[in-house]
Amino acid sequence: MSKVKTYKIHGLDCASCATLLEMGLEDMGISCKCSYPKETLEIDSDCDIKKVEEVIKKSGYNLIR
Repeated sequence: MSKVKTYKIHGLDCASCATLLEMGLEDMGISCKCSYPKETLEIDSDCDIKKVEEVIKKSGYNLIR
């Protein structure tokens, strides 16, 4: 069983933004859960964090480690 890693996401403006970010990551094969109110992203700890950062940056947000 893999562990979940939680990161802060800076710049989320609304729940739709969180959903779009989730969809972008899922298109890359990365299962995740993004929370607008908490400004967090939960991903499998085995995920390639470089891919995650790339999608987040292209979407206009910042991943805070």
